[in-house]
Amino acid sequence: MALVPVTDLLERAEAGGYAVGAFNCNNMEIVQAIIAAAEAENAPVIMQASQGAIKYAGIDYIVAMARLAAENTHVPVALHLDHGTSFEQVIQCIRAGFSSVMIDGSKLPLRENIALTRRVLDAARAVGVSVEAELGKIGGTEDDITVSERDAFFTDPEEAGVFVNETGVDSLAVAIGTAHGQYKGTPELDFPRLEKIKSIVKIPIVLHGSSGVPDEAIIEAIRLGVRKVNIDTNIREAFVAASRQVLDANPREIDPRKVLGPAREAATGIIREKIRIFGSSGKA
Repeated sequence: MALVPVTDLLERAEAGGYAVGAFNCNNMEIVQAIIAAAEAENAPVIMQASQGAIKYAGIDYIVAMARLAAENTHVPVALHLDHGTSFEQVIQCIRAGFSSVMIDGSKLPLRENIALTRRVLDAARAVGVSVEAELGKIGGTEDDITVSERDAFFTDPEEAGVFVNETGVDSLAVAIGTAHGQYKGTPELDFPRLEKIKSIVKIPIVLHGSSGVPDEAIIEAIRLGVRKVNIDTNIREAFVAASRQVLDANPREIDPRKVLGPAREAATGIIREKIRIFGSSGKA
């Protein structure tokens, strides 16, 4: 089947009370792992490409692989731009064939973020592409900030209400204590804040930086309204660990297939595990 907008998947997730996994893809093996896991779990799935992935693989390669994967599977697949940085980049991805985009104006003042998001929405809606935006700062795990600074970065529920009302965005990424990258400790999510946000905005909530968050915390976040969960670091960890194991066992190995094949299997395994945690198994 053709690539579908993320809104199609999240509307069903909202009705069913589960979340859809959004897995970052950087190469062919990870694309194959995402599809293999989704098929094995009979689950809808979101492939997403970050700035780094587009720079590494090229936008045309990313789109071609995702389209081929979607056309040869029975599960619904979306291709999503993760953390789009500008209107121009979003338009480039829409023209290339992405079925969903994220415009990240979270570093901008509220009014500028609203204006940028509305501009993206006007363009995307015209061609049936869904739009995710972000409010609050989702940092990296290497960021060294105080508790008061951390709270200031979190999404303000009242601002979230204004933002959603004035943009009409399809889904909203919120900052409630997650971070991108590998965690040094155990993240503590602000569930009361999430619950307040969800009581004000009536659209699907997105959780970024979910690798390394305890399973029980993810499950609670989904119960409180999260409908899209982003996973990248856990896939990289599994992929690289399996590759390293092969090379450690046979340092003279020169066949990429014998290195990347086990890595693909390891990535498939971790993605299947996440799909089950998110509650989307059997929801294709």
